[in-house]
Amino acid sequence: MARVVGIGKQSFEDIRKKDCFYIDKTDFIKDWWESADDVTLITRPRRFGKTLNMDMLKCFFSNQYEGRKELFEELDIWKDEEYRELQGTYPVIFLSFADIKADNFKDTKNDLVSVINDAYKQHSYLLKSDKLTEAEKNMYEQLDNYANNADINKKISNEIVCRAIKTLAGMLYKYYGKKVIIILDEYDTPMQEAYMNGYWDELVALTRSLFNSTFKTNPYLERGIMTGITRVSKESIFSDLNNLKVVTTTSREYATSF
Repeated sequence: MARVVGIGKQSFEDIRKKDCFYIDKTDFIKDWWESADDVTLITRPRRFGKTLNMDMLKCFFSNQYEGRKELFEELDIWKDEEYRELQGTYPVIFLSFADIKADNFKDTKNDLVSVINDAYKQHSYLLKSDKLTEAEKNMYEQLDNYANNADINKKISNEIVCRAIKTLAGMLYKYYGKKVIIILDEYDTPMQEAYMNGYWDELVALTRSLFNSTFKTNPYLERGIMTGITRVSKESIFSDLNNLKVVTTTSREYATSF
């Protein structure tokens, strides 16, 4: 049976399982890993395959995909024995801000909490661990209650939101004894909405603190990577991230419209 071109697919696992036509971009895994940068920001226009590449990274590094060699066999990355041993060996936190498109700060903050809460749910097995404190486990309850409470007067402090990803990374570090890879896709979607709808200053303050906690002062971070469409200067939300490498071009073109 001939392979088909799965237009619009953003799931690396789905493409590989269904044997869809796939332009091999797995050399990006090696190039990113060997750069040894703490945090990488990749900016590209829409429809350049950023989300698919981030999902590929998740499938390669996440220990939730341990033993899934069938996803990478016959691809370039699998020719390297060192990287075969690396596949499926890290705790990974994967988040996407792609759907955060509210026209006001309150709803945007609600949506941010929902995205973070979904990341917590992906690692809900941590609640059964005796390695976590009750305060750490309570973070699950705080986020879930806020994300699923229809009360218009619901509140959660910016401080809790900003340290939530760092806290989850700490839990994963305790559980696995290994630092965490954090992947954030389309970091700037809410920023674009904030600029268009007049709540830029509020969101920048929140986002700067969130990114500082997640990517700068996080002792449990092994590597971080973000994608977006906006070329940025480090004088904005990234002003504190002196460990950030911004990539707008590469020696090879890993993006594709497929």
